Amino acid sequence: MERIWLKEYPPEVPADIDLTEFSSLKDILEKSCQRFAGLPAYSNMGTTLRYRDIDRLSRDFGAWLQSLGLGKGERIAIMMPNILQYPIALFGALRIGLTVVNVNPLYTARELEHQLKDSGTQVIVIIENFAHTLEEVLDKTSVKAVVTTQLGDLLPFPKRLFVNFVVKRIKKMVPPWHIPGTIPFQRTLTEGAKRTLTDVPLTHDDLAFLQYTGGTTGVSKGAMLTHGNLVANLQQASAWLRPCSKPAEETIITALPLYHIFSLMANCLTFMKLGGHNILITNPRDMPGFVKELRRIRFTAMTGVNTLFNGLLHTPGFDQLDFSAFKIALGGGMAVQRAVAENWKKVTGTPLIEAYGLTETSPAACINPLTLPAYNGSIGLPVSSTELSIRDDEDREMGTGPDQIGEICLRGPQVMRGYWQRPEETAKVMTQDGYLRTGDIGYVDERGYVRIVDRKKDMILVSGFNVYPNEIEDIVMLHPGVQEAAAVGVPDEKSGEAVKIVVVKKDPALTAQALIEHCHQHLTNYKVPRRVEFRDELPKSNVGKILRRLLRENH
Repeated sequence: MERIWLKEYPPEVPADIDLTEFSSLKDILEKSCQRFAGLPAYSNMGTTLRYRDIDRLSRDFGAWLQSLGLGKGERIAIMMPNILQYPIALFGALRIGLTVVNVNPLYTARELEHQLKDSGTQVIVIIENFAHTLEEVLDKTSVKAVVTTQLGDLLPFPKRLFVNFVVKRIKKMVPPWHIPGTIPFQRTLTEGAKRTLTDVPLTHDDLAFLQYTGGTTGVSKGAMLTHGNLVANLQQASAWLRPCSKPAEETIITALPLYHIFSLMANCLTFMKLGGHNILITNPRDMPGFVKELRRIRFTAMTGVNTLFNGLLHTPGFDQLDFSAFKIALGGGMAVQRAVAENWKKVTGTPLIEAYGLTETSPAACINPLTLPAYNGSIGLPVSSTELSIRDDEDREMGTGPDQIGEICLRGPQVMRGYWQRPEETAKVMTQDGYLRTGDIGYVDERGYVRIVDRKKDMILVSGFNVYPNEIEDIVMLHPGVQEAAAVGVPDEKSGEAVKIVVVKKDPALTAQALIEHCHQHLTNYKVPRRVEFRDELPKSNVGKILRRLLRENH
C-alpha cells in the first residue's frame, strides 16, 4: 500500500528513521548515562536513582553475572513488579549481551515452568513475594542461579528495613518458601563492584529479549526481539515524541508493569533514551494510593490501558490533581473507548491519544500524532519506516476506505525475528513478502489513519453479519450509568450467535432493559445485545486488558 499517511505526519517527524545511529540497546543506555548523569532516572516509593547510579549499579550487576560464566545470548529471567531493582537487573543483563526473559510475577506454577523451560533460562531474578511459585517448578527447569530481592532493598536505611518488615511480617505478603543457595540481590551488587566488567560488542542481530505473548489463545510463545528491533522502535518512538517532548525535561508515570512490552518500551526504554524521569508505580490497582502518589509529582506524561484511565477517572481526588505540566497521555494495549477519552480530556485538559502495537512489533506500529486536539477514534498512522497492508483471507491487498476491511499486516525494522524455536508458528503469521499478520481487523481511511474494527477471533457472527465487540462496547459506555463493559458472542438457536454484554454499573439503578433501549437508539437491530449480565468486576489480564475469552467461556 502506498504510504499515503506520510502527508499527515507532524513536520518534525521524518518518514524514515536512522537505523545506524546506535549499534545496540547497550549503546543507547551508556550514552544516556553519560549525557544525563546527574538527572533523575527512576524513582519508586520516594527514592530516586540518577543516571549515574543506573550506570554504576547495572555495571556491578553485569560484572557479577559475568562471574557466573554467562555469555552472550544466554537467557536471564526477571520476575518483578515496578521497583528500582528492575532497571538495574535489566540493564546489567543487556550490557553483557544476555537475552532477557520478562516474567509476569502473577504467573501460576504451570505458566512459570513453561516459560523457564521453553526459553532455557539460566538465571532468574525474582522478588521474594513470588519465590514460593518458583520453588514448585525449579527442579524441572535449567535455572542454575536464583537471585532474590525484597520490595525495599534499594531504599535507603532505615526505610529499607521498615518496608521489608511491613511487607513480610505485618502485611504477610511473602508466603513461606525454601530454595537452597539463593543469592540476595544486594550481594550481587557488592560482589560485582569488586569485579571488572568485560566489554561485550553487540550488533543489531543480537537477541535482546524473548518476550512471551500472553498465551490467551494457546501456548505462550517467545517473540525474538533483537537489539536492532528495539533500537528501531526507540528511534521511531522518540521521533514521534519530537513535537511535544524535550530531552532531559520529561517525567513519565509508569504504572503498567515493566515486564509488559508496552511499558518496557514506551516508558522504561524510550524515556531512558530521552533522559526522562520514570516514576515507577508498584501497585496501580490501589487506585487511592496511586492518586496520592500523583499528588506529589509534577508529571508531563503517562501511558496506560483504557481500564487504567477509566479507573483513575472514577477515583476520588483524581480530578483535583495538578495537570499544569501534563501534555502526553498515551493509551494502548486495548482499544481506547470514546467515552473514557472524552471524560479524560474534560478532567485533565490533555487529550488521550491512542497507539497500537504488538509484542511482535517491539511494540509500536501505529500512533496518532501527539499534537491532536482530541480523540479521533483511530489507532493512528504507521510510524516512521513502517509499511502497512490490509489483506483479505486470500492474502490480496485491499484499498482504502471503510468498505475495504481486512487483516492489518505490518512490515518494518521493528518486526520480530520470529517465535523462539517455533518455525511453524512463525510461518503462520508471516506473509511471503515479509509482512506480519496481526490478527486485527481494520481499514485505512483516505488520509492514511488506521481504524481497527476488532480482533479476528473476537468477531461475532449474527445471522451471517459481522459484529465487532469494540463498536458495541463504545455505544454501551456512552450510557451514563455504565462504568465498564465488554461484548462477546454467545450461541443462539436463531442467529447462530447473539451479542451479550457484561456490565459493571456506575448507577445501581441501571436495568438491562434501559441498556438495550439505549443500544437500539445507536445500533442496527442485529447488533443490539440480546443478553445483559451485571457483574461487580470484569476479568482482566495483568495489565488491565479485559479478557473477553473468559466471558465467552463462562456465558
